[in-house]
Amino acid sequence: ARLAETAPVREWRPTGTTLVTGGTGALGAHVARWLAGNGAEHLLLVSRRGAGAPGAAGLREELAALGTEVTLATCDVGDRDALAALLADIPADRPLGAVVHAAAVVDDGVIETLTPEQMTAVLRVKVDATLHLHELTRDLDLSAFVLFSSFAATFGAPGQGNQAPGNAFLDAFAEYRRAAGLPATSLAWGPWGSADGDDSAAGDRMRRHGILAMPPERALASLRHALDRDETTLTVVDMDWKRFTLAFTADRARPLLLELPEARRVIESAERESAPDLSGGVPLTQQLAGLPEVEQQRLLLDLVRTAVAAVLGHADLTSVEAGRAFKELGFDSLTSVELRNRLGAVSGLKLPASLVFDHPTPAAVAAYLRAGIVPDARESGAPLLEEIDKLEAVLARGTGDNVVRARVTMRLQAVLAKWNESEDPAGVQAAADMSPAVSMGSATDTGAAADASDEELFALINEGLGRY
Repeated sequence: ARLAETAPVREWRPTGTTLVTGGTGALGAHVARWLAGNGAEHLLLVSRRGAGAPGAAGLREELAALGTEVTLATCDVGDRDALAALLADIPADRPLGAVVHAAAVVDDGVIETLTPEQMTAVLRVKVDATLHLHELTRDLDLSAFVLFSSFAATFGAPGQGNQAPGNAFLDAFAEYRRAAGLPATSLAWGPWGSADGDDSAAGDRMRRHGILAMPPERALASLRHALDRDETTLTVVDMDWKRFTLAFTADRARPLLLELPEARRVIESAERESAPDLSGGVPLTQQLAGLPEVEQQRLLLDLVRTAVAAVLGHADLTSVEAGRAFKELGFDSLTSVELRNRLGAVSGLKLPASLVFDHPTPAAVAAYLRAGIVPDARESGAPLLEEIDKLEAVLARGTGDNVVRARVTMRLQAVLAKWNESEDPAGVQAAADMSPAVSMGSATDTGAAADASDEELFALINEGLGRY
């Protein structure tokens, strides 16, 4: 949104009392300093801990030195009655002139792990508090009603499945207020430098995706531009378009990006520039078809290691050991999904979200990919044998419950009996000769055991062991 294309309609300045929710937090404190520097008479800084928040006393002294009166208030803005009481205490000689709703609760998690409590805590601040602020101030003569949204509402953000809907509500609600003739500006922010420290996991993940932390002074300059132009909704983010676009489109097309010139150029040149499949434009299946098994394995392992390096932000694959567990390499649920998306796009396979948990090393993933792409690998029984290996690992952990062990033993024998039904007699006998299992009755007995009571089960076990 080029500034030259939208002329300022005013030179916004705070008057009377300016309410800042989340006023003692990282973003709220920056906003408070900016407001004080722009001549704010009275700042009402609201947070859940008020004057007891870390750094609150020092912030008040800093703002007072700029000539601004400061009130630090403790209030749950999701509680309508508490908020109403707070607003009623605003001095009549400094009436409420503007609202900046910067409060937020951070409780991130991937969708599969989110709880109703995580959703409620986030939406209470984003949705309930916004509605209360709107209803309690709609009859006042406000010059600004600013909502701090997030780029998670624009693009979606890994790990913020509970943040995206709340922030999308803020953007939509700003449009609703505008339609009602009321001031409203919702800014969907990218990360601020002070909000995501350089060493934080979230900050590192965003940098790897091309989402860069903005210096607070630049973010506040954007806030000034938005208020001077009386904008309704803007997304403000410092983006490395190449990194972001390649990561964002790894699993599927994103029509939103096609309308952004910087992103579109990256998308159109991605196959030439990124070469994530190491193929030079040749489909992976064709590359593998002409290679011996050892070379197939090497190529796929290099592909997996290269993708792992890209996800973790390493310069090349040399730092990725083929036999080292993904957990030891630093993977979490979000980077696991990103790797799955990258490999799925390259291989053309529909890969499970649990890929790195089911196949815990780069070498294991490479073998899994080969089994899915190369017919000979499937015919060799590699996938079946790999699944048996996993089952063996589970069984090795054991259980102290003899009843459970007996049920598992009989279930395994029933499965083996069904498997042998289609085999030739010689093959069945050979398998039986190699099996260390103790025979406990016929397959029919074993199948029936699944529904047996404990007493009946013990009787079957004793009979199978020759005890009467």
